[in-house]
This record gives sequence, C-alpha cells and structure tokens, in this order.
Amino acid sequence: MRTLLLTLFIAFLYTASAQPPAGYYDGAAGKTGAQLKTALYIIIAGHTELSYAALWTAFQTTDKKSTGKVWDMYSNCSFTFVTNQCGNYSVECDCYNREHSWPKSWFGGDISPMYTDLFHLVPTDGKVNGYRSNYPFGEVSSPTYTSGNGSKLGSCSFPGYTGIVFEPIDEYKGDFARNYFYMATRYENIISTWHSNDVSAEAILQPNSYPVFETWFINLLIKWHTNDPVSQKEIDRNNVVYTSFQHNRNPFIDHPEYVNSVWGTNVGLPDAPARVALQVYPNPVSQACSITLPPEFNQQNAAFTVYSSTGMQVNVPLSVVGEKASADLSNLPPGFYLMQLSLNDYHTLYQARIIKK
Repeated sequence: MRTLLLTLFIAFLYTASAQPPAGYYDGAAGKTGAQLKTALYIIIAGHTELSYAALWTAFQTTDKKSTGKVWDMYSNCSFTFVTNQCGNYSVECDCYNREHSWPKSWFGGDISPMYTDLFHLVPTDGKVNGYRSNYPFGEVSSPTYTSGNGSKLGSCSFPGYTGIVFEPIDEYKGDFARNYFYMATRYENIISTWHSNDVSAEAILQPNSYPVFETWFINLLIKWHTNDPVSQKEIDRNNVVYTSFQHNRNPFIDHPEYVNSVWGTNVGLPDAPARVALQVYPNPVSQACSITLPPEFNQQNAAFTVYSSTGMQVNVPLSVVGEKASADLSNLPPGFYLMQLSLNDYHTLYQARIIKK
C-alpha cells in the first residue's frame, strides 16, 4: 500500500508541475492500450507548424541551459546560440545543428509537419549528429565511437537486435524514449507506412499504428523511461513548446503513467534471450489458432496471454503438445487479438496477430 501511495504521489507531482491546461486530457480518461493512444492522438494532433528556419530561434527558448548556453544532449560542448550554428564542421564542438532524433528518412524526408516537430528536434553537436546518422537508439557495450559526454555508437547489445545503434547517456535516455512515444502517438494516422522507408526504421517499427514498435524496442524504451524519470528540463520544455510554439503537448511528460497504460510494463533485462520473429496471420481464423513454440518456451518459465484490440487481457485456454500450441478462440467475440508468449522476465518471445471471424 505504501508503494502504491508513493507511486500515485509521484504521478501527482509530475502532473501538477507539468501544468497541462485544465481538462486537456479529459478525452483520455478511463482508456488503456490502443484506445488510450488514439485518444491522446486526437488531443495532440493538429499542432501549429514551424518553418525549418524558425527552429534556430525556438531552440533559444526550448533548449537553453541556466548558463545561457545550448543544451546539447549528445556532447559536452559549450555552444553559444546563433554564433555557433552550423555551418560546416570537422571535429566535435565546431558547431550545433538541428537534430531529428527521430531521423527524417524514417518518415520520408522533408515532410510536414514531422520535419519541424519540436518534440523530436533538438540542438546537437554537428559531428556527433553525423556519427549518429539515422541509426536507431539502442545500448552499446563495445563502442566504435564515444562522444565527449559519453554517447556511444556501435553494435546493439540490448536483447532482440544486433545492428548498429546510437546510445545517448543515461541522463537523457528517458527524454528520448518519451519523444519516441510522442511520435508514435502524434502520427498514429500515418506511422503504419514508415517501416518501409528505411532499413533502420524497419528495425524498430511494425507496419501498424499499434503497438507501432518492435517488441525489443518497446522493451528498450520502457526501460529508459523507467530508469530516467521525467526531469525539470523536460517539464519546462514541454510547457514552452505548448505555450510559445506548437500549442500541443507531450502526454508522456505530463503523465508518465500513460506509457505503461498504453504499452504495458515489459521492461527488457540484459540477460534475456532475443525475441523470435514476429509472425502475422493475415487471414481470419474461426475457432482455433495453432503456433509453433520457440525452444525457450516451457510451461514453467513462460506465460501465455491474449489481448484484445483495446489492450485488455482476455482469457483463452492454451493446449501444448510437443512443439505446438493451440489456442481455443471459441469463447471470444469476433475481432482483432494479439497472442503473446513471454518468459518470466517479461521478454516477449513470440507474438501473433489473429483475426477472429
């Protein structure tokens, strides 16, 4: 009970200090899963769009340290606004530029309004930004490059992906995770097509509007969101983007609990096995659905769950015979469902989308 009260108190402090207008989130009340995400999309869509040139001016308010210098999350350089704008660069600390923390190639290039959305655009060192390129975020144990503040580039060591990734420092991991949850929500109406725009986008995105991200990346983002809670920097930035520029907000800064309400609590742990490939059933099924179990699965160390399209867990019997599992769908109403097999540490090993006739 004390833990629950503490959690509720912390959530209250976040909500109070972030200062959303009265009634701003009324449309999200009582919702979870995909329904909550859609309700938040309706609330934050249609923001005021900035020009690309206007970002330089906006940064002077949204990303200014108490020293008056540029708040760069990729380096420890001391940049002066305007004076140190890129321009050309050859080494770290030459200049700062406009970083699409969600790479623009993932949504197809210079396309509005994503191209200038301040909730994923931040000022960063030009050289480090070049190293980051359009690689996904991830965790790196053996970096090929490390920036002045400790950001790293290298092969991903987080379970589920082994490609090249960029890892910001711990202090800002939650910031970027909440930026990504914002992007998945703000662009719910078009994000299902983005996975095919770029190889790196395909590594983290599914071709849908919910849950949007591949399982390994959801685990990563929730881990970062949990370990690096909302900071005063984010609260202040959220407020000024709302009041002075875009007139919309990042719901996951105002209400950090929305992350788990939408995506669940499956936080990745470093010693868990990688997920098996996502499998999709494109055709409707009637009374049963059979799946092949991954070798890691057994009934002692794993859990089987089924979720409705609204994100609610539903009861479905699972019959396991050898390497096959059969789910009895006879008591489910027609609709869309997500079947999920997970180990006890909550790493998802298998997902299948099914359509009940």
